[in-house]
Formats: sequence, structure tokens, C-alpha cells
Amino acid sequence: MHRILITLLFVFAGAAPAAAQSQDKLAELEQAIAAEKFGQITSITVRQGDDFAWERHFDGGSPDTLRNTRSVTKTITGALVGIAIAEGHIASLDAKVLSFFPEYRPANPDSRKSEMALGDLITMTGPLECNDWNEYSRGNEERMYPIEDWIGFFLDLPIGAPPPWEPRAEERPYGKVFSYCTAGVFTLGRIVEKATGRELEDYAREKLFDPLGIGEVKWPFSPEGIAQGGGGMELTPRDLAEFARLYIDKGMANGQRILSEDWAVRSVTPHAQIDDSADYGYLWWLYEVPSGEARAPLWMMNGSGGNKVVALPHLDAVAVITTTNFRRSDAHRLSERILLEYIVPALEEREGF
Repeated sequence: MHRILITLLFVFAGAAPAAAQSQDKLAELEQAIAAEKFGQITSITVRQGDDFAWERHFDGGSPDTLRNTRSVTKTITGALVGIAIAEGHIASLDAKVLSFFPEYRPANPDSRKSEMALGDLITMTGPLECNDWNEYSRGNEERMYPIEDWIGFFLDLPIGAPPPWEPRAEERPYGKVFSYCTAGVFTLGRIVEKATGRELEDYAREKLFDPLGIGEVKWPFSPEGIAQGGGGMELTPRDLAEFARLYIDKGMANGQRILSEDWAVRSVTPHAQIDDSADYGYLWWLYEVPSGEARAPLWMMNGSGGNKVVALPHLDAVAVITTTNFRRSDAHRLSERILLEYIVPALEEREGF
């Protein structure tokens, strides 16, 4: 189960070491990782501007090693939805999910299910009872994997509701209930296939990976052979950094437009609240971090085990942390400590690299 427990340890960011100590802190970080004080960290890659400023592989890997960063994949699927909309294959995020699946007659029919739109899935605010963070949820992803038809699994889910002791949608910021649902993102990927007439992996290669200069990619697939846009794709950390830079550069890369500027901006604009420390965009986790006397945006792609791709637009930087801490309950907290105790302070004083 891909439960992500993120609090972002602002206390560490507020206690950043002096610039002169940045290089020492990175040396300390390497030593701590070697001693497994952060569990199984496999690589860290930091890019500032066009320069890969600091890169380490702790498991014998190299810059060409593919890393399974689990649900980091979701953000890539979100980009493909944006491209399909820009090309006119999908009218908008208001398009109804069921309109793409006329061959299904879903169980638990309900007008709210009929009105469910792509925008609900891409912001994790859909009406169905699907919550990967609740082991009892009918839609928990672990209940999906043993079933052959993952689309049918998702569409058949009943309507969900927050328990009586939690605020209802109208009482929450943005008027929506956030519920983390991998099955919904898998369904988004299938919608891109249906709308474009292309397999998701081929569409991604032509419209996203080749223009970004991204090399080998490995996709996982459902039992029916449908690309799993909800998690498990393998890419190199450098390629993940290249993808994340798209959003800092508002959809541009290598002198060409890959995402519309509007889509890139809206993707990292809050559309739902996860908790008191985080909002959610289009499959992006959104935070703020201290920056001098102000606060600056931090955008994050998250995968279980503490895998993270972090965009820091105020520093013109991207950091990629890959791990195999899949069985640790503190995996995300460990990666956040690396980010905010070591990487961000060093980025704030470029000479630290």
C-alpha cells in the first residue's frame, strides 16, 4: 500500500547550516547514507539550471540505472492527459469518465458516478470509495492487483463519503474531499489510450519522452496488457529530473513546447487540500518552504518508500531521491530530512556543490 505520510520538516529547513558549511554537510550526508542512517537510499541527483550539480549512486548503480520510483509515475500520466487535451483528443477535464467506457455497465449505478469527470481523477477528488491509505477501502489498490480487469474494478466501486467525524466536502478548502486512488489514475491512462487511439507507452514516447531526450523506460502492465499509469514505471534519475524541469520552465524543453503553459501552471496550482501542510494539483504534491523571510513553492512527485522528485522553482533546481525503503513507515520522513537538512541548504549557497 502506497500510503504517503508527509509533513515536510520545516524545522530542519529553518535550521539550515551556514553557506560555508554546505560542502561539509553533503560529505556528512554521504557518510550517513553509507552507514544506512537513512535506510536504503539508492541515489540522489540534483540539477540546478542545466547543470547536474551533485549526483551519487549508493548501490553500485550509475546515471544510466533505471529506478522504480512507484507512484512518481502518476505525475507523468497527468502530463499525458494535458497533452491529449492540447491536441484535441480530449475536450477538457470536464469530460465524463464513463463516456470513454460505453462497453461497461458498472455496478452501483449513481448519478454522481455518471457525472464523474477526468478532473476528479487527476486531483484525487472523485466520488468513488477508493482510498489506498485505508486498508479497508473497497478501492484500495491492493484489492485491484489480483483482479484481471482493473478498469472494471474501478468503475464498479460504490460512492464514497468521509466518515461522520471528518469534514464534508463543503466544509473543506476548495470544496473537495481528497482521497488517494491509484485505480483512478490507471483509468486516466486508459482514457488517454482510448482518446488518442494509441497505447499509452507509445503516446508517451512520441509526445513526451523523445522530445525530452529521455532514453530507456520500463512500464508495468495490468493483466490485460494495459500500461499502468498509476505507478511502477522505471526511469533514470536524470530523466526524472528532465521531466520535472518542464514545470519550472512552464512546459518548454529543448527549445520546443511540450506542455501548454496553461497546463503546466495549473498542474502546480492547488485544487484540493491533502492536510494542513500540503495541497494537491494535477497529480503533484504542493508545499511551501521557508526562503529568507518569505515562503517559496516546493512541488513534489511522490512514490512509496520515500521516492521523490522535487521541483524548487525559486532555486531553479530539481532533486531526485530514489530508495528501496518500501517496508519502513518513516521512509518519506527520511527522504524529507535529506532534502531539507542537506540539499536545500546547499542549493541556497551554490558553492556548496
